[in-house]
Amino acid sequence: MSAIDLQSLAGECLPKRLFGYDVIDYLGQGAGSSIYVVSDPATHQLYALKHVVRKTEKDARFIDQLEAEYEVSKQFAHPALRKSVEMKETKTWLGKVTEAALVMELFDGLPMDVAPPANVDRAVETFIQAAQGLEALHAAGFVHCDLKPNNILTGPDGGVKVIDFGQACRVGTVKERIQGTPDYIAPEQVKRDAVTVRTDVFNLGATMYWALTGAKIPTLFTIKKDENSFLVHDKIATPRDLNPKVPENLSNLVMECVHTNPAKRPATMTDVTRRLEIIRHTLNRRTGGAGASQVAAAHGTRVAVG
Repeated sequence: MSAIDLQSLAGECLPKRLFGYDVIDYLGQGAGSSIYVVSDPATHQLYALKHVVRKTEKDARFIDQLEAEYEVSKQFAHPALRKSVEMKETKTWLGKVTEAALVMELFDGLPMDVAPPANVDRAVETFIQAAQGLEALHAAGFVHCDLKPNNILTGPDGGVKVIDFGQACRVGTVKERIQGTPDYIAPEQVKRDAVTVRTDVFNLGATMYWALTGAKIPTLFTIKKDENSFLVHDKIATPRDLNPKVPENLSNLVMECVHTNPAKRPATMTDVTRRLEIIRHTLNRRTGGAGASQVAAAHGTRVAVG
């Protein structure tokens, strides 16, 4: 979005009220939506509000994603997952939704693609918190299906929030069309096979690869979409190849997570979390620092490693 567009939204084009909420500021754009900071006039509580206007029939899918995000987010209460508060819709007398808004908790943080982790230690701590949030999502029976850097927010105190559940669905779902982000999408998503918790393991692995190296893993979507287009792992540079500061055990974990064959990835997000915690423990011992552990304790994440 251009500077002129932002200035326009921040000025005369910024709506004063949406669905009974006072609009305070403009946050950005999502999938066919505009996102605002809003205030409840009765309580003065601040929220984030994702707003979609149905201008054409193609916009219907963005409203569907809002509805899906609301339904999924009602199933969890983990601090690393952004909770939705309520769904608002305007309908015609025939019941057609013309405008919708999802009211969500407001989190003071920046997306990872805007503020990447400053070092390996910080990256590991960020991904531990994200993985723990995904554990809770999986325990509720859902898969995120679109984890990527701009769907992980990090706050100034080191807290992490996974956002955007518009593509989330029940474990085992076979989607009607390809959904996901090309540089982070799992092969089974491209082939429209059933999505599982291992799908999120791949998405997280691809995100870790980018955070640790600045490079993007070549996915099945970005190479070719035909059935025989598979990744050859020994031809892909590992995170350690690209960044010698990445410990070998962390580099190995990332490459296991992005394995083309889901059966060869870690079986659960709990497995990923456990291995990341061991890596954090090793890093802390080497540096003699307690920074990451202090952040973990502040956010209720597991610190002790057996």
